[in-house]
Amino acid sequence: MQLLSRQGIGAYGRLIRLSQDFNGFFRPKKVKILGFELAGVIEEVGKKVNSYKKGDNVFASCGLTYGAYAEYKCLPENPLIALKPSNMSFEEAATIPIGGLTALGFLKKAGVKKGQDILIYGASGSVGTFAVQLGKYFGAHVTAVCSTANINLVKLPGADKVIDYTREDYTALESRFDVIFDAVGKTSKSACKQLLKPGVKYVSVTGSPQSNPGDLLVLKEIIESGKLKTVIDRRYTLEQIREAHVYAESFRKKGNVVINITSNDLSEYIGNFNL
Repeated sequence: MQLLSRQGIGAYGRLIRLSQDFNGFFRPKKVKILGFELAGVIEEVGKKVNSYKKGDNVFASCGLTYGAYAEYKCLPENPLIALKPSNMSFEEAATIPIGGLTALGFLKKAGVKKGQDILIYGASGSVGTFAVQLGKYFGAHVTAVCSTANINLVKLPGADKVIDYTREDYTALESRFDVIFDAVGKTSKSACKQLLKPGVKYVSVTGSPQSNPGDLLVLKEIIESGKLKTVIDRRYTLEQIREAHVYAESFRKKGNVVINITSNDLSEYIGNFNL
């Protein structure tokens, strides 16, 4: 039993580009069921599976195998699946594997640590809202950049300062930062060059994050400590998948969009996709 989701192009554009062949851009379409991330209940396990059992609540990334837009998904036992955080619903947990892992991977790549000043551009999206919280978790002072409509939303995860880019040119700030993280792939190092302290890091979701096999478990631990939550913008049924994609692709989405599925046996299936 499981839940499903599709990750975001802006949030994880490199993975989307790597998967274009599978989507049929360059050759006949091979993937019939989309969806990158999920959360749900294990229905069956293979004979050689040792870490999980039937009935376990889990959350996972499907990676390039896709298939999360479905009532059932078969996954291998690997580091991209873990027991669901005990203090999260299935809806909330289904939003973590892509946005959360992406945010963690890039902050680790930038070497974020206690006492640093970091700026997060695109702080109201899935990756951005997780990055703000993780930045605070690592002890940094976080400046978030977003639009007017999302200022209050970005303040909730704990940003120390919020810049409204529709009213203020963030590139003209007098502040200097140890790290700048472009969480949506819409700015550049050259545009932010004057904001960076000498010898420090600019990272963007257009690049590659620093990932380790245990990262999903790291996020689970942070979540269960109460230091990381998810922002859910809207919820849809699978029958409303077209409407869900239209909304997500309008680039007005805040945080995450969740898709709920109920099977014939009344078991609940929930998934999230971020675009």
